[in-house]
Amino acid sequence: MIETFSPTAAAADAAAFGIGRQLAEALKTHGRAGLVATGGRSPGPVFDRLRQQPGIDWSRVVVTLSDERCVGPDDAASNARAVRERLLVGEAAKAHFLPLWPPPDPAALRAIMPFDAVMLGMGEDGHIASLIPGDPGLAAAMDPASAQLTVSVPEGLGSPPLARISLTFAALLQARAIFLLIAGDTKREVVARAEAGADLPVRALITQSRAHVRVLWSPAHEGN
Repeated sequence: MIETFSPTAAAADAAAFGIGRQLAEALKTHGRAGLVATGGRSPGPVFDRLRQQPGIDWSRVVVTLSDERCVGPDDAASNARAVRERLLVGEAAKAHFLPLWPPPDPAALRAIMPFDAVMLGMGEDGHIASLIPGDPGLAAAMDPASAQLTVSVPEGLGSPPLARISLTFAALLQARAIFLLIAGDTKREVVARAEAGADLPVRALITQSRAHVRVLWSPAHEGN
């Protein structure tokens, strides 16, 4: 199920096109669209391309995040900062941005669900969003039947090991399409292990049947 793209820029092109199509279709059929963006290295080139996709009335798009570090909005570790600097530029600056930190009113998140497109990365430990192996609360956060939309993640997990907030697995599945962006041989091997049965958060994502998932892989990271 892994889609392979080389050169790396082709993966960003494909992701931006696919996400843009989801948003444009939502605007046509529902009059609004909801996008869940992600942090890490993978989304930057996608953001650069997505903000230039034709046919998107960004003033009717709400953008939120899959997860966030519990830091100020201008901190270098802030996912919100990356979204503001790489996606919410030009016409895309007209979008409404719903940060995850401080925690939003759950009603604001429910108002844009189901999400029209969800972007996710994956760590080398198989985590998605900030649903990280080793978290004592991981089982509850991964419950696909949970009514909870967000979960707090203690410091000491992930890189950087900051306290975080994350959408729950159940919330992530409230999506019309999910785009999992990975790069490098190590992460491809992680997905292969998950497909073979390794008990990792990414396995739950790629084996569920509630939301459509595309896994877009490229051999190496494109420069930031």
